Amino acid sequence: MPRTMFVWTCIVIVTVILGAMAFITFPFDRRGHVIHRYARWWGWLILKANGVRVKVQGTEYLDDRRPCIYVCNHQGSFDIFSLLAYLRVPFRWLAKAELFKIPILGWAMRTAGYISLDRSAKKKAYQSMELAARKIKEGTSVVIFPEGSRSLDGALQLFMNGGFTLAIKAGVPVCPVAIAGSWQIMPRTTLRIKKGNIGIIISEPIETKGLTMQDRRPLMQQAEDRIRKALSHAV
Repeated sequence: MPRTMFVWTCIVIVTVILGAMAFITFPFDRRGHVIHRYARWWGWLILKANGVRVKVQGTEYLDDRRPCIYVCNHQGSFDIFSLLAYLRVPFRWLAKAELFKIPILGWAMRTAGYISLDRSAKKKAYQSMELAARKIKEGTSVVIFPEGSRSLDGALQLFMNGGFTLAIKAGVPVCPVAIAGSWQIMPRTTLRIKKGNIGIIISEPIETKGLTMQDRRPLMQQAEDRIRKALSHAV
């Protein structure tokens, strides 16, 4: 319990401080590059506060010269901190609209250029996807959790097709990223935080040029298989 209280206190303090820095920086950083750097510090500081060690494999597959969609499994909240701190390419989050309503955090996400995905209505979902596809075509890499939410038991859940639709629409590669160990640190069902290690395994990107919507399911299955295989080796 003392560890949990300490880490949550650090999360609140770091969020407020970096949120204030984002507020000051925003008029001079309308594209969100510096603010996203603050988010990287946010993730790194929270990992350090909890003593989490992160090991990354497959960095040779990262390419910051072209946009890409990074699809990741979602074991727990510490996935976000780990990806921010250790996925060393410029990217923006594609996140559910509810997160943008959180005080300070939601405002900072919006100013950093993160993309809101509103699934409350079919029309809004379509508009969100079109906006995301346009930003990706313009050169913005994004990270998405195709499971949609954190796993209840750490096991890989069924993927949703939104991220793969985006990849085909934008004509950019899909890069599968497996995350192991974060469920043991903070499962979805509790606010208690434990110490632990996290592994990030980056797989070779899958090209999508020339694919159509008929290829969406095989593309999704290929990405899921690569993540599942990486997780089996990480256990």
